[in-house]
Amino acid sequence: MDLFEYQGKQYFERYDIPVSKGGVAVSVDEAVRIADSVGYPVVVKAQVKVGGRGKAGGVKLASTPEEARQHAGNILGMDIKGHTVERLWVEHATDIAKEWYASFTLDRAAQLHLLMLSVKGGVEIEEVARTDPEAIVKVHVDPSEGYSLSQAMNAVTKAGIDAEVRGETAKLLVSLYRCFVEGDCDLVEINPLVLTTDGKVHALDAKVTLDDNAMFRHPEWEEFAATDTTDEREKSAKQRGLNYVGLDGDVGIIANGAGLAMSTLDVVSQAGGSAANFLDIGGGANAALMASALDLINSDSNVKSILVNIFGGITRCDEVAKGIVQALAEVDLKSPIVLRLDGTNAEEGREILADHISDRLLVEKTMLDAASKAVAMAATKDSKG
Repeated sequence: MDLFEYQGKQYFERYDIPVSKGGVAVSVDEAVRIADSVGYPVVVKAQVKVGGRGKAGGVKLASTPEEARQHAGNILGMDIKGHTVERLWVEHATDIAKEWYASFTLDRAAQLHLLMLSVKGGVEIEEVARTDPEAIVKVHVDPSEGYSLSQAMNAVTKAGIDAEVRGETAKLLVSLYRCFVEGDCDLVEINPLVLTTDGKVHALDAKVTLDDNAMFRHPEWEEFAATDTTDEREKSAKQRGLNYVGLDGDVGIIANGAGLAMSTLDVVSQAGGSAANFLDIGGGANAALMASALDLINSDSNVKSILVNIFGGITRCDEVAKGIVQALAEVDLKSPIVLRLDGTNAEEGREILADHISDRLLVEKTMLDAASKAVAMAATKDSKG
């Protein structure tokens, strides 16, 4: 479960992580009252579970009650990448000297927790990884041993955090790790973690993803679930038993296994395209589940092509092929499908599909070839409107 920024900051406060003074508002009058109480200047922030708020006009500085009222009125109800703004976070503005990045998550491949720390904050960490990977300090943490202050000091020193606030920053990292573990999170991220002009370190933003499997330990999470405005596509996927996350691109993705699905997203990006979703049909998927996945992708009006990337292990490629044939018969597919099949019963799968190959269904041998074709087909369809 992803939290809104204001919920993430409230969660951080439970673990003594300093955040800006502020409050959540659902009306213009409430936003002005909060602004008056925390003191001007303030920042009025749209609360949506998607990036790009600032570029969309969803983050504004207000120096007076009149400006706060104007910005709150403009932002409430705004559409940001398909998400309607229903709440605002109004906080006292911070005088920033430097912006850093810090996060804890799980490295599934290493089966360890992972700290990422960088002095290049305020931008997407993926962009930093692409342009200056050496600027990101990555440290694995054994969950059986925990995370100590000395380990945190080593990390902040290696990252190049200012010497005079390394101790304060290290303490914050220990608190962030405690939030990650004791708070049962899949991800805790601060971007930016800021050094203020008066020498303080605190979280200017908060991204928190809670582990749904731990909900039985946290009855207080019900308040978070009550405000969840999950993407309608994600709601539909959950009802179908599919692992799905909606994104903003135009190439629909279906793969078996989270790792392969993530790799497919990367290859689509490498080919110059952007994914419309992450969809993992899991191991052992049958024809009915495959058809259901295609039907779900087909319901997304942003999708211009569909890339199906299957490496058969437990999942048999002939079952995937049967699901595609079933979908072709039952669903009015709006977008062409590019398919890459490999692994268990791949030849049988290709034989099943042989009579159905057309300009609406193409089969490629490699993942890169399939991704390149899907990206090209999406671009062609988009140019035609």
